[in-house]
Amino acid sequence: MSRFTGRLAAAPIAILAGTPALAVDETFETEGTSIHVQTVADGLSHPWALAFLPDGSMLVTERPGTLRRVTAEGKISGPIAGVPEVDGRDQGGLLDVALDPDFGQNRLVYLSYAEAGDGGNGTAVARGVLGEDQAALSDVEVIFRQQPKADSTKHFGSRLVFDGQGHLFVTLGERSEEEFRGQAQDLNSHLGKIVRIHPDGSVPEDNPFVGQDGALPEIWSYGNRNVQAAAINPETGVLWEIEHGPKGGDEINIVQPGANYGWPIVSHGVNYDGTIVGSGEAHAEGMVDAIWTWTPVIAPSGMTFYGGAAFPEWQGDLFVGGLAATALVRLELDGDSVTREERLLESLGLRIRDVVEGPDGALYLVTDEGNGEILRVTPGDGSDQAAD
Repeated sequence: MSRFTGRLAAAPIAILAGTPALAVDETFETEGTSIHVQTVADGLSHPWALAFLPDGSMLVTERPGTLRRVTAEGKISGPIAGVPEVDGRDQGGLLDVALDPDFGQNRLVYLSYAEAGDGGNGTAVARGVLGEDQAALSDVEVIFRQQPKADSTKHFGSRLVFDGQGHLFVTLGERSEEEFRGQAQDLNSHLGKIVRIHPDGSVPEDNPFVGQDGALPEIWSYGNRNVQAAAINPETGVLWEIEHGPKGGDEINIVQPGANYGWPIVSHGVNYDGTIVGSGEAHAEGMVDAIWTWTPVIAPSGMTFYGGAAFPEWQGDLFVGGLAATALVRLELDGDSVTREERLLESLGLRIRDVVEGPDGALYLVTDEGNGEILRVTPGDGSDQAAD
């Protein structure tokens, strides 16, 4: 458990232009080092994700459907034009944002979001070209649509991860409701899956179910619940994902092509009403076990493998946002195993939705609040190696 020193500044009035006064400016003592946490920007409406542009500014999604640019100094732009229309009810809206690996040449930005349509709604992914003035997306096209659409406002998944080999992973929720969740085991449905596509939406020929009758070729893994955290492990090049459990049983999984992760047949948790999930067991033959679970849940969202110079003692650690835990969760790793856990910033009481390592080596956190913030975590001794 971490503790903090310093004081919390009075919360400012939300300002959408200019540099807002700092809402958080505190030093915390953790198990191995001290950290300083500052608000970079606030006044955001339920921000969900951020991605750094080459100039050091950030693209930030707001769940109601707005994409904004935030400078390193905290200046927040007006809405960037060209964002697709979203279904912003409940857990839907505008969700993840990612830059194309060749952004410097093509200026492509990818967005995941809840898209309404016949039969309900579903997770969609669109991409567009960000203009040089960073005010609008042009040539916007939808490259992926989850099928089938479902009459639900929950569990859209939506993390976007490029693997460095020309593929884009998209995580997809199983839409929560009991009438839909069983499709997580159905290879003819995108519900409860992770899919792998090319950046233009086409299907890689080496996906595990290409050519199999009754299977959608985009599918990479199945039996997933609601994956809102995913990243490539830089040591292995393999995708890791973290998914919400029901009442108990949040999971970290190492994703293998064609693998079945069990939902809703097996789970480490129970339904919200206390009844058993599926078989009532946590393991089953032919289904891949999680490498780490949480009960009670932390409600994981956003993750990054840390490799920066600002915190040498944390290099190789995995950082995860906790919504229910209102914490930044640090996990120490030994190869493909988690060896220990530390929870940071619990005293702030903020729902941490996304965690990103910045180009300066600092950790940047997005808080899922009506007055949402971007927080910057740097060394607490004032050395601020992140600026080197």
